[in-house]
Amino acid sequence: MPPRPETPGRVRRFGRAVRWVHRSTAALMLLCVATAACLYVPQLAELVGRRHLVVTVHEWSGLLIPVPLLAGLSGRAVRADVSRLNRFGPHDRTWLRAVRRRDHRPASRPAGKFNAGQKLYAAWIAGAVLVMAGTGLLMWFTGLAPLMWRTGATFVHDWLALAIGIVLGGHIAMAYADPEARRGMRTGSVERRWARREHPLWRIPEDPAELPEDR
Repeated sequence: MPPRPETPGRVRRFGRAVRWVHRSTAALMLLCVATAACLYVPQLAELVGRRHLVVTVHEWSGLLIPVPLLAGLSGRAVRADVSRLNRFGPHDRTWLRAVRRRDHRPASRPAGKFNAGQKLYAAWIAGAVLVMAGTGLLMWFTGLAPLMWRTGATFVHDWLALAIGIVLGGHIAMAYADPEARRGMRTGSVERRWARREHPLWRIPEDPAELPEDR
């Protein structure tokens, strides 16, 4: 597929496959969190009703959360971004030290395509999803484990769900604070000036044609 033309001053950041994985995962995650709230908040449970349906939607949306990423790994672009998220270098430690000092100068926060905060968030949420899936299965299929295990699984599941809700809220708030980052995930491209300021170590091609749509 030939690359779509870029507007002057913009650079391709995410291809179609990466954006699809992000949107699908976000939709499933929000559906899972919303149904969990309807199950645990009495006012919402009374308002929504149909508890059995809410439970079913919650269970299946939770199990399906890893599916978009697993499907996306068949594409080179998704694998490349996952590889970048998994690499933590000296510049990431510098970025974190600047955050602790509340140093907002771009020069103090070196970052490649993803900064250290994005890498930590991705690792944390991936681990949390795996734990939630495991504890959820123990709660769903009661014959898999003895009562003591299921009780512990319920405790971990409930409190980790609260932590996920808080972390997701922070993630969404930070996204809304950076319109250009949102535009990059929505349209696939960002301003070249923003990219050089926020991600100075990211290899940004001089020619937009070097970044085809699904690379």
